[in-house]
Amino acid sequence: MQYSEIMIRYGELSTKGKNRMRFINKLRNNISDVLSIYPQVKVTADRDRAHAYLNGADYTVVAESLKQVFGIQNFSPVYKVEKSVEILKSAVQEIMKDIYKEGMTFKISSKRSDHNFELDSRELNQTLGGAVFEAIPNVQAQMKNPDINLQVEIREEAAYLSYETIRGAGGLPVGTSGKGMLMLSGGIDSPVAGYLALKRGVDIEAVHFASPPYTSPGALKKAQDLTRKLTKFGGNIQFIEVPFTEIQEEIKAKAPEAYLMTLTRRFMMRITDRIREVRNGLVIINGESLGQVASQTLESMQAINAVTNTPIIRPVVTMDKLEIIDIAQEIDTFEISIQPFEDCCTIFAPDRPKTNPKIKNAEQYEARMDVEGLVERAVAGIMITEITPQAEKDEVDDLIDNLL
Repeated sequence: MQYSEIMIRYGELSTKGKNRMRFINKLRNNISDVLSIYPQVKVTADRDRAHAYLNGADYTVVAESLKQVFGIQNFSPVYKVEKSVEILKSAVQEIMKDIYKEGMTFKISSKRSDHNFELDSRELNQTLGGAVFEAIPNVQAQMKNPDINLQVEIREEAAYLSYETIRGAGGLPVGTSGKGMLMLSGGIDSPVAGYLALKRGVDIEAVHFASPPYTSPGALKKAQDLTRKLTKFGGNIQFIEVPFTEIQEEIKAKAPEAYLMTLTRRFMMRITDRIREVRNGLVIINGESLGQVASQTLESMQAINAVTNTPIIRPVVTMDKLEIIDIAQEIDTFEISIQPFEDCCTIFAPDRPKTNPKIKNAEQYEARMDVEGLVERAVAGIMITEITPQAEKDEVDDLIDNLL
């Protein structure tokens, strides 16, 4: 027998009261986006659960994709059969013969939402349990914690059987907590920060600063590939490329070397905040981890943060590098993050950056530049691409493959 659909149960959504359907509709759309790489799969959702109809798609790969989607508590692959006692008996026998191993215990759990069906739940349990004993005479029934709990549901349109419950990713559906701008460099930390924000329902847009010709097409492609890895948790993500060459050259020409990093980050923060405003975001998310590098000391964070009043979420701020790497490996971003392409933060990195920069000094050096004009031109030049779970290979991919 082949699985016909996957029944999906919600997690924290059960506590959402009047907002429940908004959360459910968002989750349905996210599941549809993530499963869009399997064109035959169709997704529906109601107040109690969602269903992914396989229509011949390979259950194993669809289930792997579903395990990543935030907002799902658990799910069960389901067999759909005709509503006939004889057909149900033979289906239950076939399933049990397939999964039973010596010494296993079982239980039939029936539920009847179609009250016109000829047997009630108790009679169904007895009839189908009897069919199992006919097929496997030595099997033991056990009501509490059996090895196999075969669930039978009689609905208006058909009967459904399932025996397996697979744990989902939990969390909240992406987009139910509002929108945030993720500052995505291409390193190890920022994709992990994005993943953790997604888990709590934040709809992220990835902001990446590119400084051609100092940064290569490979660095841009790397950031897009990292974004694509994050789409499997909640669907498509907008990727915003910011032209940053003019600003970096201006800083290098007009500020002392020790303050290059501080001023660069202050500009990045200003630009991200301006993009957030235009695109109706509520927060900025970054991958800063306290004390990891010169720009991530408390003094540096304060000097950089001073340019905005927008809340900054730093999901990995208290984590050790090894903890961050563990999550990066788990979400499959680590190997991309360590590809050897320089990003904006490394091309003009000073040998001895200031670890305790003063806000007053930073403002003094910025007074030598047309800060507002630089920010406006950068925001005007952004390029937005929608990143989907389905990757398309191009010339840059081939170049990267040859380099690595």
